[in-house]
Amino acid sequence: MIPRFTAPLLPELVLSIGGTILMLLAAFTGRRGATLVSWLAVLLLLGATVALIGPPSHAGPVFDGMVSADLFASFGKAIMFPAAAVAIIAAHGWFERGTEHASEYSVLIVFAAAGMSVMVSATSLVALYVGLELNSLAGYVLAAYRRSDERSAEAGLKYFVLGALASGILLYGISLLYGFTGTMTFTGIAAAFARGTPSLGLLFGLVFVLAGLAFKASAVPFHMWTPDVYEGAPTPVTTFFASAPKVAAVLLATRLCVEGLGPATDAWRQIVIFAALASIFLGAIAAYGQTNIKRLLAYSSINNVGFAMIGLAAGGARGASSVLFYMAVYVVMTLGAFLCVLWMRDEEGRPVESIVSLSGLAQTRPRFAAAFAIFMFSLAGIPPLFGFWPKLVVFNAAVASGYVALAVAGILGTVIGAYYYLKIVKVMYMDEPAAPYARVREPVQGLLILVAAILVSPLGYLLIGPLGSLTDKAAGSLF
Repeated sequence: MIPRFTAPLLPELVLSIGGTILMLLAAFTGRRGATLVSWLAVLLLLGATVALIGPPSHAGPVFDGMVSADLFASFGKAIMFPAAAVAIIAAHGWFERGTEHASEYSVLIVFAAAGMSVMVSATSLVALYVGLELNSLAGYVLAAYRRSDERSAEAGLKYFVLGALASGILLYGISLLYGFTGTMTFTGIAAAFARGTPSLGLLFGLVFVLAGLAFKASAVPFHMWTPDVYEGAPTPVTTFFASAPKVAAVLLATRLCVEGLGPATDAWRQIVIFAALASIFLGAIAAYGQTNIKRLLAYSSINNVGFAMIGLAAGGARGASSVLFYMAVYVVMTLGAFLCVLWMRDEEGRPVESIVSLSGLAQTRPRFAAAFAIFMFSLAGIPPLFGFWPKLVVFNAAVASGYVALAVAGILGTVIGAYYYLKIVKVMYMDEPAAPYARVREPVQGLLILVAAILVSPLGYLLIGPLGSLTDKAAGSLF
């Protein structure tokens, strides 16, 4: 029998307690227990997803309003936990067994997932910071996970140094908001902003807090770490960074803007619109000259965050719903693309990351090329693939709120960004074949690629009704 006061936090308890047990198991089994710990971590994340059913989705504020167990948070967790599980599965066969594939990898992702869970539930600046830092500290270690690889060590160092700077900016903003409102809760901050014209101190606090969250979401102008870290980190780690933590950051920013900064919408909307447009166009243009597939997908992630932020700028329940819809589809497209990157191996089994190595892939590995092309077309938002629909949803939300120019600019950014996605397809289908890739025998990963490809194919349109209804209900829990 679960005590009533712990039921709303069951997913977090599953992850924190289960992660601690896995950490002890890893200490006793060493590297020989890496596979066992990995699959137990996957089961733990799936168990936390199942635990979302019931009180965690409708219990409301708990711990004196520090966190909220509502459908908005549960929707985010239902995306993030499976994405984290996929990142653990992706490590099988990629890391060198016996030397690199240790149990710590899975344990770190479990604790990062616990931090992300707190992030999307946070209704207090204290919970916001604790959740974000728990996720970030695990991320710093994961980025530098390959200790023998100079690129991984460099990625970890850059992520840590710039992350510490962003954390300081965020803390400074939190201190200003607390100093000028006398409260840490989102409702208390909203009440302070509603009293009249906000003071200069409140506005500075708002700007610094949003800047700290923009770093975590890889939004321009705080995107500078993303290409280098995505390229240098091990590919399974990059798969994780590009999916679950990004969802957590975007949803946390959405909750903060709606619940905590709602009365100051005119103030934060200007910031969000700038970040959205800058992310869309920089992500689209900077990807043009990339030769490394991971760097290209890093700019793709920056670009996609910009589209999600258009929905946030639209405001209201419809705007929040469009953000949820966009991030749900984005995660599937991104995981599918990175799972394909994980299968890019030379004949000796070593990872390959150059775009030119994809040349003529349609002739040597037609099914692999077809799956990769589906993800590229979908990320570009080209109909009839399902990736077109979330872009349409956020543009409709912007138009409904009267921001037609913003929607038009977003459409223009979509057209510009489509070039580098189509470039990948052109290389695979029209160029002369390069050295063939090695055959990767990872049936679970192959199944995940197949499922993701089906979801973002035209068959995904069958999900529009159920997914749209669910995101509307989840967004409604914020208002």
